[in-house]
Amino acid sequence: MATIRKRKNGSFEIKVSCGYDVNGRQVNQYRSYYPEPGMTKKQIEKEVNRQAVLFEEDCKRGQITAAVKFQTLCEQWFDEYAKLNLRPTSIQRLRGATVRVYPALGHKRMDKITARDIQKFITDLVTNGKNMRTGKPLSKKTAVHHLNLISDVFQYAIRMGMLCDNPCRRVFLPPIEHTEKEIFTLDEVQKLFENITGEPLKYQLFFTLAVYGGYRRSELLGLEWKDIDFENDLIHIRRTSQYTAELGIYTDTTKTRKSKRVSKMPKYIMELLGQFKQEQDAEIERIGSKWEDHDRLFTKWNGAPMNPQTPFEWLQGYCERIGVPFKNIHSLRHLHASLLIFQGVDVVAVSSDMGHSEISTTLNMYSHMFQEARARNCEAISTALEFTRKPKEQPAIVQTASA
Repeated sequence: MATIRKRKNGSFEIKVSCGYDVNGRQVNQYRSYYPEPGMTKKQIEKEVNRQAVLFEEDCKRGQITAAVKFQTLCEQWFDEYAKLNLRPTSIQRLRGATVRVYPALGHKRMDKITARDIQKFITDLVTNGKNMRTGKPLSKKTAVHHLNLISDVFQYAIRMGMLCDNPCRRVFLPPIEHTEKEIFTLDEVQKLFENITGEPLKYQLFFTLAVYGGYRRSELLGLEWKDIDFENDLIHIRRTSQYTAELGIYTDTTKTRKSKRVSKMPKYIMELLGQFKQEQDAEIERIGSKWEDHDRLFTKWNGAPMNPQTPFEWLQGYCERIGVPFKNIHSLRHLHASLLIFQGVDVVAVSSDMGHSEISTTLNMYSHMFQEARARNCEAISTALEFTRKPKEQPAIVQTASA
């Protein structure tokens, strides 16, 4: 209900109660009304009441926002929405984005943040932002994560009836120079595997599966022996192993529903798996009750799930020892995809093999590879049909003696 108070200067203050903020304090919105010169007392009374009704309707429609600062509402969003609906790894990534978002927007009221404020922040992030660990320019994906966090908080405010507009809809990402994915070359992979036979069997197996299966690191670490079908040479991807500072190592579902998949493996891989199973069984017998039975393939010394950082650090050290440029584990997954594409495998099959939720994901991620493959196909067709471009031989002209 709106209340009206006449000021000493002849204007009117209209007040509407808009509930309570996240700290339990009552939130009021105010509007001033100044009568036009020459209006009668009755006209002024009628108009100020009309303005009060309009103002109250605006508040009910959410056109007037609660005076809550972005950081306050963002923390509420983390507690009331993110923890219930997002994966812990997603929450951890978005928490990381607050390191840059809060200094820029956290102190501003939600109703005072404009599309221009957000655009300035995103543009500066893209043009001047640096990765805190590597010092390299931020990727487009990182900029998207920051914008998504801001947008999610505004959408939450809209659902709570605090706002009626999300200014992020009008924000655009500045052009970002495309960088090619770092992929091990076939020569580099050949050198990796020529030297790996003397290394621990679990790392031989881990990186062999990474190349042959195109699996994500979290999928490899989530493999359990029940996922290995030795009879039919199959590997089932059913779960992932994740890590956050808050939860430690934990088991999670696959990234998407389509990430649950089955891969047919060559006999060589299955034999390697068999050798590793025997080695692990011998280790279980050796340490006895100290072994933690998680059924995982890739474990710590006592059977506990392996830390996701361990294979990364091992590969980094291994590459240094044999003189191969280090490109991270995920580059092996990209290599797997590129081999499929250049062998002429269609995009639907590649998408299924990679466990992408949508074919568009595969096309967007590997568009340049598909373009190169098509160019090679065109060259192959052109070479095969080269005979069509050869000039036809003209029949010889026979000259006869004139009579």
